[in-house]
Amino acid sequence: MFYFAKTPWLLKKMYSAATWEMPDHEKVIYLTFDDGPHPEITPFVLGELKKFNAKATFFCIGNNVVKHRDTYTNIINEGHKIGNHTYNHLNGWKTDDKKYFKDITEAGKYIDSNLFRPPYGRISKLQLKYLTESFNMKVIMWSVLSGDFDQKITPETCLKNVVISTGSGSIIVFHDSEKAFKNMQYALPKTLAFFAEKDYRFDKINL
Repeated sequence: MFYFAKTPWLLKKMYSAATWEMPDHEKVIYLTFDDGPHPEITPFVLGELKKFNAKATFFCIGNNVVKHRDTYTNIINEGHKIGNHTYNHLNGWKTDDKKYFKDITEAGKYIDSNLFRPPYGRISKLQLKYLTESFNMKVIMWSVLSGDFDQKITPETCLKNVVISTGSGSIIVFHDSEKAFKNMQYALPKTLAFFAEKDYRFDKINL
């Protein structure tokens, strides 16, 4: 499985209508969590964030929101931001545009947010243009990919991916999913502790 832990500048330039990072004039890091809510894993994440008074952004799958409404409500009640991650976790490169937009609209019935992240980070330029111009959505990508979903790497490597690639304004991707839990469970608390010790704070994405 190939992916960049730190997003290359060329990719950011090619998809410049998306948001890849936030302003870096303050020591602020933006943690994001994809694929939830999950009834056991998301509460673990919320508990770790609370220890550091950290806020984050959760890109939720509509189908999971329907199944785990109480967990979704807890995310909002604890002051975090939520975003649309489609209803069925669709890959934009492999999905007909009409079906893709319909799925996002379906998710929007349960996720009240102008933020959107494409599953797998895969979205065509046409889809990106339509979402930003016709849906008035902010498409949020990332500057740091933890790789927690990669079951071939160790939890220590997952943590290293984050620590060596993160700075002020970084948008970091973790996942509150079963597939990613082994790596995320190890890397998230240590990420929070490492950067808190260096006087960073953790905020949600407000756009």
